[in-house]
Amino acid sequence: MIRPFLSLFVLLFACIASVGGVQADEPQIAWPQGWVVEPLPADAAAPGPLRQRATKSDSAGNAVMVMELTTTTVEPDHQVNLQGVLLEMRKSIQKDFFQGGYQSVCNKIHASMLGGVTALETTCTITQNGRHVLSQALVAALNEGKAYVLSYAGQAQVFVESQDEIQSVRNSLKL
Repeated sequence: MIRPFLSLFVLLFACIASVGGVQADEPQIAWPQGWVVEPLPADAAAPGPLRQRATKSDSAGNAVMVMELTTTTVEPDHQVNLQGVLLEMRKSIQKDFFQGGYQSVCNKIHASMLGGVTALETTCTITQNGRHVLSQALVAALNEGKAYVLSYAGQAQVFVESQDEIQSVRNSLKL
């Protein structure tokens, strides 16, 4: 059920790919206890956005939350429309979930913080047959020539229960 979340990163790369192809320095993340950091392949032949991902699983080993930080270097003369990037990502989420038989409603993009940096954020509620099944948040920030997108999604109840862990990751980020 978290699968459309993962396909969203294809759009993220398309939206930010024009901002630079230089490999970004890896930001420091303090993942919460119990989250499993997933190794993501690094393609040295095609440097680009740097991704870091961790998942939280239930007692049966099923992923119930996933969180991913994508870092992209911004070319010095390129202006990133952060709100436009988030709008495109939000549209992609809604389209992907709709194609999977879900409905989604996202709140208005609003100011937020990510690792002490001013950011923009939106959260989507995903339902099926009127029942809230998933939530997903997108947080984007620009800092010192880099664009950052933190995206996290999970089962509705787990998403609510994980807010302290999510906030600790957001606060601990060294961008």
